[in-house]
Amino acid sequence: MVSERGLQVLRAIVQDYVASHEPVGSKSIVERHSFGVSAATIRNDMALLEDEELITAPHTSSGRVPTDKGYRVFVDHLAQVRPLSTAQRSAISSFLTEPTDLDDLMIRTVRVLTQLTGQVALAQYPSFARAHVTHVELVSLAPNRLLVILVTDAGGVSQRIVPLPVELDETDLTALRIRLTGTLTGSSVRDGSECLTALQNEVGPARTTAAMSALAKAIGEELAEFRQERLVMAGAATLARREQDFRGSIHPLLEAIEEQVTLLRLMREMVADEHGLAASIGAENEAFGLPEASIVASDYQTHGGTARVGVMGPTRMDYPSNFAAARAVARYLSRMLEDDETGR
Repeated sequence: MVSERGLQVLRAIVQDYVASHEPVGSKSIVERHSFGVSAATIRNDMALLEDEELITAPHTSSGRVPTDKGYRVFVDHLAQVRPLSTAQRSAISSFLTEPTDLDDLMIRTVRVLTQLTGQVALAQYPSFARAHVTHVELVSLAPNRLLVILVTDAGGVSQRIVPLPVELDETDLTALRIRLTGTLTGSSVRDGSECLTALQNEVGPARTTAAMSALAKAIGEELAEFRQERLVMAGAATLARREQDFRGSIHPLLEAIEEQVTLLRLMREMVADEHGLAASIGAENEAFGLPEASIVASDYQTHGGTARVGVMGPTRMDYPSNFAAARAVARYLSRMLEDDETGR
């Protein structure tokens, strides 16, 4: 069992190691922190922490550094999420003000987060699986070419040019628009495919039936895209600048960034606390092939439920500051999406 003072010694080791990049010894702890005890007493506390596998010595006769288990205890019991400065909050506000659309908002989100933390920033797109289609528009670009626009109540927008096997006049276009709007508007993204199948099975003029078949195929593919989980990232170059902070190779992290599937699964499976904050640290990511990395994230509210925004970096990271940045950005993102929903 680790004493209360021992836990505070662990806090000091984590904080000093993150700040200095150097293993922490008992003498430096006595000099930097007001424990009111001798270096010998601190050494005893450190020996108990080492027995509990919370700290380790990277070299013989050196100071100590936190283990992944030590970081976990720090995050769960000792870390205090620090409030952001006025300048940091202003940066978030100015970065996220008046985005042109959802894609622009998500790109701005990860850019400001990587700027605040110096880490790789990750953000899950809002889930559109439970969203509903609110608008369908067909715009004629040529007699045999249409621009199809889909809008959902969760902020999803799709635009796609669809070539048609036949040429349509304005009367045909109006008929198709009425049928698509009447069938899809109000339906869920998840149920849209069934609605399209019903449309294709309706009997009508050969010309519009052929056109409807092409449109249904294209719209079905767009609805399928809405249902896919998506992740946007920024700051991958920070990994190269922090390569010395990783115990091994950063290539698995670069591959995960390239493929995204692993990171999406990891972000989805992280367990959040009562404040919507979650962390997955070092060895806890072994199953995802990322034992060298830590991810901290905060939930944000969307029309379809919750999604996450966070940062990925080495286990030796400033967890309190990164949590604070992720939480602040998540809260602002929630407000932006809520304002967009109420103002639509």
